[in-house]
Amino acid sequence: MTEMEKDKPVDPKIAAYRQRRRFVFEQLFMCQFYPSEEIDGQLDNLVHNEDLMAELEENDLSAEEIQALREKAAAVMARREELDARIDEVATGWKTSRMGRTELSLLRQALYEILYEGDSVPYRVAINEAVEMAKIYGGPDAPGFVNGVLGRLVRSMGLAESET
Repeated sequence: MTEMEKDKPVDPKIAAYRQRRRFVFEQLFMCQFYPSEEIDGQLDNLVHNEDLMAELEENDLSAEEIQALREKAAAVMARREELDARIDEVATGWKTSRMGRTELSLLRQALYEILYEGDSVPYRVAINEAVEMAKIYGGPDAPGFVNGVLGRLVRSMGLAESET
């Protein structure tokens, strides 16, 4: 938990949800440092990280839930070319190849949730959570950048009306 998170009282359910989201984000972020053929092995290494597992278990996550989080990260990485192509379509003046790893990980995770978990994760929640994590893990411009790209994505998909 960061200092910023400690200052704000948060409902325990929301805190547990955010902690799960952070676990997936960290996996996605770390995977960007390895060649494609090593990603599965690196995801396995994260699942066996004792400190991280202890933190997850403190939030009463079962081994099955932890495995599901790992599988979600693997699913996002497996679809990264599709996700990146969609991001590239709307990220005016930016391509995923030039984006910071933090912002790109957050964008991929949120877009995956919007596209493939829309029944359980409303797009507004996916965007809000990505922006909140950008405030914690990104630079000063990260929250606005993430919000802008995701906003353009949902509008291009017809999920949200264009703001006028």
